[in-house]
Amino acid sequence: MKDLLLIIPPFTQLNTPYPATAYIKGFLNTKDISAFQSDLGIEVILALFNKDTFQKIFEMANEENVIVSENCQRIYALRNDYLKTLDAVILFLQGKNDTLARQLCTDNFLPRASRFQQLDDLEWAFGNMGMQDKAKHLATLYLEDLSDFLVECIDPNFGFSRYAERLGRSANSFDELYDHLKDEPTFIDDLTLELLAELLENINPKLVCFSVPFPGNLYSAFRCAQFIKTKYPAIKIAMGGGFPNTELRSITDVRVFEFFDFISLDDGELPIELVYNHVVNKGKELKRTFILEGDCVKYKNDSSRPDYKQQDVGTPDYSDLFLDSYISVIEIANPMHSLWSDGRWNKLTMAHGCYWGKCTFCDISLDYIKIYQPVAASLLVDRIEALIAQTGESGFHFVDEAAPPSLMKALALEILKRKLTITWWANIRFEKNFTQDLCFLLKASGCIAISGGLEVASDRLLKLIDKGVTVEQVAQVTRNLTEANIMVHSYLMYGYPTQTVQETVDSLEMVRQLFELGIIQSGFWHQFALTAHSPVGLNPEEYGVVPAMKTITFANNDIDFADITGINHSKFSFGLKKSLFNFMHGIGFDMTLQEWFDFKIPSTTIAADYIYTCLQQDLKLNTKTSAKIVWLGAMPVVNERIKKKKGTTWEQLELGFHSTSDMYKLTVEKDKGRWLVSTLNKMKPEHKMMTFGHLKSDFELQFEDFELFWYSKPIRGLREHGLLIL
Repeated sequence: MKDLLLIIPPFTQLNTPYPATAYIKGFLNTKDISAFQSDLGIEVILALFNKDTFQKIFEMANEENVIVSENCQRIYALRNDYLKTLDAVILFLQGKNDTLARQLCTDNFLPRASRFQQLDDLEWAFGNMGMQDKAKHLATLYLEDLSDFLVECIDPNFGFSRYAERLGRSANSFDELYDHLKDEPTFIDDLTLELLAELLENINPKLVCFSVPFPGNLYSAFRCAQFIKTKYPAIKIAMGGGFPNTELRSITDVRVFEFFDFISLDDGELPIELVYNHVVNKGKELKRTFILEGDCVKYKNDSSRPDYKQQDVGTPDYSDLFLDSYISVIEIANPMHSLWSDGRWNKLTMAHGCYWGKCTFCDISLDYIKIYQPVAASLLVDRIEALIAQTGESGFHFVDEAAPPSLMKALALEILKRKLTITWWANIRFEKNFTQDLCFLLKASGCIAISGGLEVASDRLLKLIDKGVTVEQVAQVTRNLTEANIMVHSYLMYGYPTQTVQETVDSLEMVRQLFELGIIQSGFWHQFALTAHSPVGLNPEEYGVVPAMKTITFANNDIDFADITGINHSKFSFGLKKSLFNFMHGIGFDMTLQEWFDFKIPSTTIAADYIYTCLQQDLKLNTKTSAKIVWLGAMPVVNERIKKKKGTTWEQLELGFHSTSDMYKLTVEKDKGRWLVSTLNKMKPEHKMMTFGHLKSDFELQFEDFELFWYSKPIRGLREHGLLIL
């Protein structure tokens, strides 16, 4: 028995748990509040995609005479082949049946329907990917075929990472969702509610808390809450998470509270603690929480207690979750995209909020963005070590809005100091502080990939967005990351207010050049969306936007609008995405931009070598006195040498530096060589950081002309073998 039951409703991710309940459970541990958590999404998927359930699905579809399309007729005709292979495929995607990969990659093992029509260029797409990845991709297509059968014949609202998303997206009124909840539960609802009933019987909670991160979780959360209200009326029900934080800030519809007793906003730690006290200990105070009083929705924020600092919220706790049952899938042949869907990642946050907090398309008026609060690097690595011990996984996805470079540097140094071997990735701004040396440091600590927003590749629009970067700067940072062997994914935007057709074309040309030079490896175009809590949404007239305002009684975030330019930006969608797909696979660079579109576009005004020119910068030799100097390489093999010339004898040291891939040798005067060896040891991450100023002073206690020594060719060579200036 636990007092609280924390639930992620179907569906979010297949490969790893959405971290909201793990964060909250970690916090509740610090308060000795007993809680159990469940990711109903993965539990429902596993209950759905197995031989016994699909046997019933095929029978239902046939009995109800709903198998209409040629594709579903083919799947039904091959039902025995699907039933024979389904359980084995799921085990393979869970990492429990690796040898099946060889079978999956043969032509006649898996039944194939419409999703496999894209396989003509499979060898091209997977030329650099191994058999396991190819097998995962084929198994993913196989599951998507079965998903298509489900959607057409059983439940049109099904989706692997969302369920009935349409009912939650921009639902200014509760009417449509409320009407759907009056209908009989669907087949998938029944599976969900059966699992929920089992949970409730086993846990016997006083309070059930649903974290609803996305519109695609909303319907299931309400359906589950409806079931609890009907079958277990004594249990109180709360909702929190990303969806209410952004969408339900203006809620007035009392019917919502037929399902939920509490809806809390923003950081969940203190609100859930007070809701718990309210339910269990009859406490009176609430924090940022909607309740029903009489016949009115009331917003309660009567607690004077401040929110918890990030160092006090505890370490995420993934216990109770079926960590060995998640499913790794590869939907498309793109290594960066696979990070979202392939492999188990522990989720952590370097800092609450965004250190930049200015982008005009972003919800910077809301606390989850505007309140910036970093976590000390030592505490972050404590949490990393705790999660490795708990989960057995050493992969980490930092889910920050934009990870701050100074904290990333401190984190990397702490990881290296503790000699940890982890793999991690994060989201950043492509800002100038990501120097080449910082990127090499991040790579050395285990960073494998970075995603960041280039948005619109136009300096005018980047300034209007208040992104704080230029296209030239983005090019230089992505080059630095790529040279450090860190994969780069860029979020790209089109249709920003006042964006002209010419700027869209020029933005595409910038993107083409970035990919052609190989300094971005992955990207995704999305059309600008106007949100209620962004600067554009709050002050639309300043950005040339005319919003279509509606009466709000339920959800309020995405807003329909008209751009004063009158341009139909959506017509660019197909051409932008088609060109990007080709660029990501290294082709199409010699095509004109016009060839990607079936309507006339203007020629680009961007020079063909614009990005190349941005990268041609002379190396700056001046170093700030306060810069930190770090040695990441191995200590050298030292050999003494005697050099004689015209009767003069010099004593020298030959230093041989072995790396994992090569060896670098340098020869210096003996006394300076001894100083260098001793100093390199002091520069290791496990020691106190040495500044450039201290390094210079220490050298000058014994020798002269530090700059001549520091900028000499042998020492510059060390810069390529582990000597970093940060």
